[in-house]
Amino acid sequence: MTETSELDDSFHVFDTTLRDGAQREGINLTVADKLAIARHLDDFGVGFIEGGWPGANPRDTEFFARAQQEIAFRHAQLVAFGATRRAGGKAAEDPQVKALLESGAQVITLVAKSHDRHVELALRTTLDENLEMIRDTVSHLRAEGRRVFVDCEHFFDGYRADPQYAKAVVRAASEAGADVVILCDTNGGMLPAQVQAVVATVLADTGARLGIHAQDDTGCAVANTLAAVDAGATHVQCTANGYGERVGNANLFPVVAALELKYGRKVLPEGRLREMTRISHAIAEVVNLTPSTHQPYVGVSAFAHKAGLHASAIKVDPDLYQHIDPERVGNTMRMLVSDMAGRASVELKGKELGVDLGGDRELVGRVVERVKERELQGYTYEAADASFELLLREEVAGRPLRYFRTESWRAIVEDRPDGTHANEATVKLWAKAERIVATAEGNGPVNALDRALRVALEKIYPELAALDLVDYKVRILEGKHGTQSTTRVLISTSDGTGEWSTVGVADNVIAASWQALEDAYAYGLLRAGVVPAE
Repeated sequence: MTETSELDDSFHVFDTTLRDGAQREGINLTVADKLAIARHLDDFGVGFIEGGWPGANPRDTEFFARAQQEIAFRHAQLVAFGATRRAGGKAAEDPQVKALLESGAQVITLVAKSHDRHVELALRTTLDENLEMIRDTVSHLRAEGRRVFVDCEHFFDGYRADPQYAKAVVRAASEAGADVVILCDTNGGMLPAQVQAVVATVLADTGARLGIHAQDDTGCAVANTLAAVDAGATHVQCTANGYGERVGNANLFPVVAALELKYGRKVLPEGRLREMTRISHAIAEVVNLTPSTHQPYVGVSAFAHKAGLHASAIKVDPDLYQHIDPERVGNTMRMLVSDMAGRASVELKGKELGVDLGGDRELVGRVVERVKERELQGYTYEAADASFELLLREEVAGRPLRYFRTESWRAIVEDRPDGTHANEATVKLWAKAERIVATAEGNGPVNALDRALRVALEKIYPELAALDLVDYKVRILEGKHGTQSTTRVLISTSDGTGEWSTVGVADNVIAASWQALEDAYAYGLLRAGVVPAE
């Protein structure tokens, strides 16, 4: 089911995550996963979603059947992918072509060989028969009322080997009724200037409407896609987050952002570009891959600033160090506080965290010096915003924000003769004038400490029941070696609605972990609106 899109047909954004993207190592999509991704892509506003190869495997066949019934597409048209008929046969009798029609998709993309050696070695047929296979399949699908796109596989390599034959494939597809003929850099070996020259020549010589499908093996897939647009292509094929075989495909998000924000070309429905960061991260969650922090436009570091010089300029005008307003793609500017930070970095970070520094230069100076001193010891605040906010609020208040005071803690690891292990922790602390001693076991010394801390505090602070430790990282710092090394621990904690990170540094991993846990609990209580006890 598809509602009418508000965009015209002059330019296509075609997503192939559900087929090409699924070929990435480590991605294994269920039908439910594919349906979820299709909904996200339609919400983003792409014009076409290639759903897979119906008839080639039961999963894709089921996907098309369910998608037709379960998704009311608002912007996208669902596309079925398949191949031209077999050599020596007829398209009307080819079972794979029939499966394409039976999928119910009103748009079909056919893959066709455009490299002469692939025709002769892979298809084991003649160059003329390959052209007839294209003509027959396209014209048959058109006669059945389907819109047809043709992917010219290995086009650029084929063009290099025999440009006349490669162009003959484009003509055969276009003259048989294909709406768009897509030039595929299947091996991903092209560079932007080469792509632009070939696309311009093919367009001039054939008059066909052309598209581009770029793999990223040279790291140029996005640039190659835009170069093809510069040369006259009006159809771009991409995958969400660049997922794809080998190193991936042209990344949908920077391509769309460039078209909208740099080229001024309207390719998404109104307001959908602001959903880009959310959509990117949502799809990453579905495929169970951590979102790339440094991905252009949508990465959490895409608009993160660390250098003090940058911060000083940004304080005057954010555009001085940002190529766009991050809100246009649903992202946000972030200030990273480190030993490179100056006063402007701290002031901007305070504003971001909602901490009023009141223009107090002496206060800001103290914070800067404290950050530099602690980073010299091994702390890092650019990845531990919660620990930095606690430090900042302590300086503003002129005293520590204490919800509890630790008297002592102890962790015991017992190695038993039968090969089993036991981990036990005891904490002694004070909270609201009450001395508390608690012991707990865990599946490691840090987990045992975490549990003991909960046992000790949850009766006094029931808000802690919502907290969950979601990530734990250990790094050995430079300066000493082996068991004498200084250790830094980063802990990520969630309360179900948000996530924060805290840091601890010590000469052993358990002590560093305890520091990070203390900050994690204190920040969780601060976030819950609990007033410090001391």
